[in-house]
Amino acid sequence: MYTIGQISEMFNLPISTLRYYDKEGLFPDMQRQSGIRQFSDNEIEALRVIECLKASGLEIKDIKRFMVWVSEGPSTYEKRKALFEERRAAVEDEIANLQKMLDMVKFKCWYYETAIKDGSEERLEQMLPDKLPKDVQKLYDNAHS
Repeated sequence: MYTIGQISEMFNLPISTLRYYDKEGLFPDMQRQSGIRQFSDNEIEALRVIECLKASGLEIKDIKRFMVWVSEGPSTYEKRKALFEERRAAVEDEIANLQKMLDMVKFKCWYYETAIKDGSEERLEQMLPDKLPKDVQKLYDNAHS
């Protein structure tokens, strides 16, 4: 069993956030000893899922709905699976957008390294948009798609 302070440090979350989650019913089976919250491995796993869903863009009200589904048992497996499939698609879209940004940053790093070596952008301008080195062209194309 862990205290709220230990969980706060473990997850780098404010104690107030953990209290809010508890108040919202996200830890329905949490034990208390003399009124003090005792976090078990079950609450730790629930918190991992909560933080994952939150980071993927889900709102607390929707996370609460998921937690209700969990408490309802096997009859909600399909709903839970559909929720995670939706979250997977959202995360994959975000990863694709981040990859596009990363490719632009990598391209610009190469671009300015080359401009510094050459002392100008003249040669680079002649390479754009489709005469870049193969690996750089791939970055450029993705960043501009």
